[in-house]
Amino acid sequence: MKNQPVTDGESASKVISEKIAELGDWRGETLARMRALIKEAAPDVVEEVKWRGTPVWSQDGGICTGETYKTAVKLTFFKGASLEDPAGLFNSSLDGNVRRAIDIHQGEAVDAKAFKALIRAAVALNTAGGKKSTKRK
Repeated sequence: MKNQPVTDGESASKVISEKIAELGDWRGETLARMRALIKEAAPDVVEEVKWRGTPVWSQDGGICTGETYKTAVKLTFFKGASLEDPAGLFNSSLDGNVRRAIDIHQGEAVDAKAFKALIRAAVALNTAGGKKSTKRK
């Protein structure tokens, strides 16, 4: 799995499903749950596999990656610093100028409604050309 080539479409979805199955623990369950939420929030999302087997979700540009580590599942949003996060889901990579991440540890739950709102906001940002609106509210 580590040297998996860049793929997209059905083959990428298959590779991601295989990765989830191979994990066979809470990390696989968590990644599967977050993947389902991404697809609910953005039905036209494209699944890809890049960077040595890392799942990537895109729509009009990158939305986020889904990395698995021994103690966490990390969802890194490509343009997370430009997204509003009223629920405070971002808890990692907070000092960066562009990216933000959500680290999920064993036993932790993520607010599904707030997560789907972040996904939709990321898609909207991509659709708008990647720039945060400067209009006053």
